[in-house]
Amino acid sequence: MDNHEFYMKLALQNASSMQGQTYPNPLVGAVIVNDNRIVGIGAHMKAGEPHAEIHAINMAGDNVKGGTIYVTLEPCSHHGKTGPCAEAIVKAGISKVIVATLDPNPIVSGRGIKILRDAGIEVTVGVCEDESKKMNEVFTKFIIHRIPFVTVKSATTLDGKISAYTSDSKWITSESARNDVHKLRNENSAILVGVNTVIKDNPELTTRIPNGRNPVRIILDSTLRIPLDSKVITDKKAKTWVFTSENHSLEIKQKLESLGISVFVTSGEKRVNIKDTLRILGENFLSSVLVEGGGEVNAAFFENGLVDKTIVYIAPKLIGGKTAPTFFEGVGIEKMSEAIELIDIEIVKLGKDYRITGYPIYN
Repeated sequence: MDNHEFYMKLALQNASSMQGQTYPNPLVGAVIVNDNRIVGIGAHMKAGEPHAEIHAINMAGDNVKGGTIYVTLEPCSHHGKTGPCAEAIVKAGISKVIVATLDPNPIVSGRGIKILRDAGIEVTVGVCEDESKKMNEVFTKFIIHRIPFVTVKSATTLDGKISAYTSDSKWITSESARNDVHKLRNENSAILVGVNTVIKDNPELTTRIPNGRNPVRIILDSTLRIPLDSKVITDKKAKTWVFTSENHSLEIKQKLESLGISVFVTSGEKRVNIKDTLRILGENFLSSVLVEGGGEVNAAFFENGLVDKTIVYIAPKLIGGKTAPTFFEGVGIEKMSEAIELIDIEIVKLGKDYRITGYPIYN
């Protein structure tokens, strides 16, 4: 590992420690080095607050002049709630800028680099680029397509079941795996289930970790069958949005709205239109959604090619049963050549269980 990679990995590590806190902004870290010594370090901590470069510059103080700054994302060039970081770098007297990757927003990509180079600053782009892009996969998807990054999460037995044939599912995985799920919820701006999950399990769909942030709860309910005494309706621990079809009960819609629940009618005649749902979430600046639905809800996302990432927690258990549900149902495929393949696989052991993460490739 050369020095550039070492310092950039430190910046990446610092940025990733803010996972779940910067929404809707990207994760960004910065490290300033002068005379082979780290003199400043920073991370963007919350939308509307100073960016990573500013924190690092402030920490470096007088040692910033003539230094080299390592930034995980191209310094911004626009005026928002904070000033342009590219201009702040020029003003600080930094002589070299090492950038992991350009801003994914095609409207501004390269502008920050141009400001720096026009000021005579030496700029290098591409150090640890893949790591930076993966860290900000949510931001990149949202800034380009304006719909949320979709992660389908499930917990299954070794034979692929998400519950016994009796619908009993507590608990398939160990406490270690379940705690990891709460970290996932904290990192996502929305969590989505189908109405059957609400009827069967009456879940809270909240983040139960210290200082955790509860995502917006999204319920897919084509005819508005959701019980009005469900926890997601009554507990007020997080916002709850219900998405329905044109085939909904106007009376129940009005009752839900009187209880403070937002109800969105999609263009589906009999079933919720998933694409409409994602579009509406994007319009409301929800950049990521964690799908924790059953087999049919998951299938609706997979069969429409809408899943960006899959996380499956597998417990070393066997329960069998022809009617026991699996995490991906729907119509299914006809030929193995049509199977959805997962790439960039990561396997992590959590207690007795395994977490498998992959990115689907659609034929």
